[in-house]
Amino acid sequence: MADAEISTTTASIRPLGPLRLYLLALLIGAVASLGALFFRVLIGLFHNAFFLGQLSPYYDASIHTPASPWGAGVVLVPVVGGMGVAFLVQHFAPETKGHGVPEVMDAIYYKKGVIRPVVVLIKSLASALSIGSGASVGREGPIVQIGSAFGSTVGGLLKLPTWQRLTLIAAGAGGGIAATFNTPVGGLLFAIELLLHEISVRTVLPVTIATVTAAYFGRFFFGAHPAFVIPAFQKPDFVLTNPEVLLAFLLLGALLGVASAIYIKSIYAFEDFFERVVPRSYYLRHAVGMLASGALMYTLFLLTGAYHVEGVGYATVQQILTGSLQVGSFLILLFLLKILATSLALGSGASGGIFSPGLYVGATFGGAFGVFLHQLFPGLPIDPAAFAVAGMAGLVGGATGATVTAIVMIMEMTFDYSVVIPLTFTVAMSYGVRRFITRQSIYTLKLARRGHYIPEALYSGVHELRRARDIMDRRFVVLPASSPTLAERTESRWIVWSEEGRVEWITDRSEPQAAEFSPTAKRQAGGQPQNFIFAREEATLVDLIARMGNREVEAAIIVRDDAATSDGVVGIVGKKALVDAMADALEIFSG
Repeated sequence: MADAEISTTTASIRPLGPLRLYLLALLIGAVASLGALFFRVLIGLFHNAFFLGQLSPYYDASIHTPASPWGAGVVLVPVVGGMGVAFLVQHFAPETKGHGVPEVMDAIYYKKGVIRPVVVLIKSLASALSIGSGASVGREGPIVQIGSAFGSTVGGLLKLPTWQRLTLIAAGAGGGIAATFNTPVGGLLFAIELLLHEISVRTVLPVTIATVTAAYFGRFFFGAHPAFVIPAFQKPDFVLTNPEVLLAFLLLGALLGVASAIYIKSIYAFEDFFERVVPRSYYLRHAVGMLASGALMYTLFLLTGAYHVEGVGYATVQQILTGSLQVGSFLILLFLLKILATSLALGSGASGGIFSPGLYVGATFGGAFGVFLHQLFPGLPIDPAAFAVAGMAGLVGGATGATVTAIVMIMEMTFDYSVVIPLTFTVAMSYGVRRFITRQSIYTLKLARRGHYIPEALYSGVHELRRARDIMDRRFVVLPASSPTLAERTESRWIVWSEEGRVEWITDRSEPQAAEFSPTAKRQAGGQPQNFIFAREEATLVDLIARMGNREVEAAIIVRDDAATSDGVVGIVGKKALVDAMADALEIFSG
């Protein structure tokens, strides 16, 4: 038998060998870090131009923005930036609206990893405009979509098979996360928990290479320092020894689960509200949302001297972690206002992520919880900053569903590993409570609302273990194509019609129309009597399903070695056999 008859690839698909795939992953990691640098520069340029009237790329998000020379006119800054976002999104790439990660997940599971190349540029500009003009959105969604679009584009240009393209998408996304937040392990885990379609050596190793490479160049561009500095945790004697404190973290986790559900529901409730009130004009809808955001941040500036809910909000988070902002009631107010500001921005159509606002929401809630707890139990060794850190991980883990990613990324972003135990407790409890309240995460809910559902777990590939020889039907008989009748042997289910040793057709005698079939008559009528594929005995279920689906055939003729003749047939695999085999394989996951 010719190899082309059995091969699962086509002439247009050229899979890369492992070494070339690893080198390509290294290149994607390097480019992802450059994309993160370009994105950060764009944010700085837009921020300084909009808020300060200056042309400068330098912008430290961990320091509060000074008073704008526009005075009360700063209220219009988010509106101006929002109009630029609306123009880019509406005219060039509608998929760049929102927080980005759901669109990448949608491309992976519903579009075979195809992401348009234009997304790289438009997402960079639109999200930089949103963040730079003060919209309460984050950097993770944009950089994930940018890195993923680059990986998809490379996979398309090289005509790689779908699994390699999906791997490059995850590599670009993980690399972008690693470079942006200085979290190499967190970037890898983000790709594994949210984006990879399978976890195996062939997929995880390229993503690892990409994230490590991106993190290396990211540290070269942005420095090796952590995203947040927590002076209180630099003391080596910070140890969790009191069980009452551990119980407090569990309670915090439960409350954060509720907060995560509120965060998720609020964003999509505002999205529905804006579409219902202003259904036809994206420009007007976004202008109204950003005007409300501008008024909110300017009011806070008048009352406190800082814009607080503007942009990623890292300056406020840093204040909480260093202990300079520990007024419980004010922290609760900021917690509520940040959810409102993020909902206004994303609900009206901004372009940006939910990770950074989630860090802010979690830090304010956790910090307030720690302050109140310290006031109630002054004798316990309670540090509000520790609860703020746990709050960051708990809110992000609960809202996104990426629990391990949240734990590791927060530790990497703070360079503190002393809170790993309370952090883990808090995230686990938050995720469990959020799942009890609402099944969908902040990422998957957007897709579920359009009828696209994402797998809730990565299963072991037990269906890969079974081969064609394990499920094939050996009840068959070979007849000449010119034979006027079916086989007299009642134990044979399949009839293999052949002519001069060449298989021409296959019939399932259990079908009602089988008795009326005549391969010779069909051929004389101009038909092409071939409703099967050939496959070797070691072919997997996945191979058979893919090839039978692509060729739209009824069965696979299983042959010994490469013998594509009637003498080499050893069994038949029909569609029912495939369904039964998959059902058996997946039985261990049911219930």
